Amino acid sequence: MSRRTDQRRAAVFAVYQNDLTGRELEELFDAGASTFTRALAYAVSDYVEELDALIERYAKGWTVDRIAPLDKAIMRVALLEILHPDAAPGDTPIPPEGAIDEAVELAKEYCEADAPGFVNGILAAVLRDRVAK
Repeated sequence: MSRRTDQRRAAVFAVYQNDLTGRELEELFDAGASTFTRALAYAVSDYVEELDALIERYAKGWTVDRIAPLDKAIMRVALLEILHPDAAPGDTPIPPEGAIDEAVELAKEYCEADAPGFVNGILAAVLRDRVAK
């Protein structure tokens, strides 16, 4: 597992905890959280309305409020990196397919059994529509 993967996971969990508890992001980072982790989580917060609107649009029959908070956090981080690759500082932005792969792996590890397919379906549909434009 790459260091960036670990940093993305830390950002996902900060976004998740922020969503659940309403606590400020800064309170939720581990003491050793990287600049990348912090920037990614803050960027998600900056773009949350856009990200949630996309999630809801592609989650046919689901409102964003009905989606499990961890699933939603995983998709928010992946969508941020797909749509706004320069929002978090890094040497090279992750390719969109890589962001989807990492999101699916997180869903496999931490979410319900149907979450990986759900996450993959939404992210892939967003990417497909973005590429088609």
